[in-house]
Amino acid sequence: MTLPIIPAKAGTQSFRPRRDQQKKAWVPAFAGMIGVGLALAMVSSAAAGLPVTLKPEVSDADGLVTMSDLFEGAGQAGVIAVARRSGASVVLDAGAVQMAARRVGLDWANAQGIRRIIVRGAASAAAAQPGNVSVLTYARDFAAGEIVRPEDVVWTKLAARPAGAPRDAEAVIGMAARRPLREGTPVHTRDVAAPQVIKAGDLISVTWSDGAVSVTLQGKALQSAAAGEAFGVQNTASKKTLQAVASGPGQAVVGPAAQQLQSPIRAAQYASR
Repeated sequence: MTLPIIPAKAGTQSFRPRRDQQKKAWVPAFAGMIGVGLALAMVSSAAAGLPVTLKPEVSDADGLVTMSDLFEGAGQAGVIAVARRSGASVVLDAGAVQMAARRVGLDWANAQGIRRIIVRGAASAAAAQPGNVSVLTYARDFAAGEIVRPEDVVWTKLAARPAGAPRDAEAVIGMAARRPLREGTPVHTRDVAAPQVIKAGDLISVTWSDGAVSVTLQGKALQSAAAGEAFGVQNTASKKTLQAVASGPGQAVVGPAAQQLQSPIRAAQYASR
């Protein structure tokens, strides 16, 4: 690199920097270029993130859930807190955890498509003996009719799986309790039912349709019903009674549409183990 010769003003001598001065001039510039390159490399590395894997059994010792409680290989980011646990366990949204990990330079691919992460207290996790099975249990008491939410059920180690115990939380999430349920008891599929969308005594709309023609009349529900469930309806005009199938809040159908609705309805997927 050669620095330009500065023209001399009238009455002065021309000046050309010596070779050692030229060297001193480009050394800081070259060092600056190296610094920029290193900074860009560091930014690129941070953007890629440090690959981590979710621990098979997630637990914390003090109620503060950190990255190292959740992931293997969290490194220096392991001390960063993600959530607090006030009870025996806490349910975390996997998507929110993934985003939090990215913000601190960790890359969790979540190839299994996990949607909920159950974090237990260390004492509870230590109490589980190897060879025991994970069984879904209620995290709180329920009154009849209450809806089961993702945070209302937790996986607990038991000696054996009770008959009728679901293997996936989606079997009960979004369903309504048939009767009062106690915290800590194993979940059974007979404990819950689809939420009722029609109650006995409600005035509802009943529709008959064959695709081309539809007729709607007003009726009075004689029984409560969940979506897809058949129940008795009294025509408010003729006082005649007919069988209809609940299709939604305050809505029911008869005829071909009723037969389609009565086919088994799969519960929506709210959570996975």
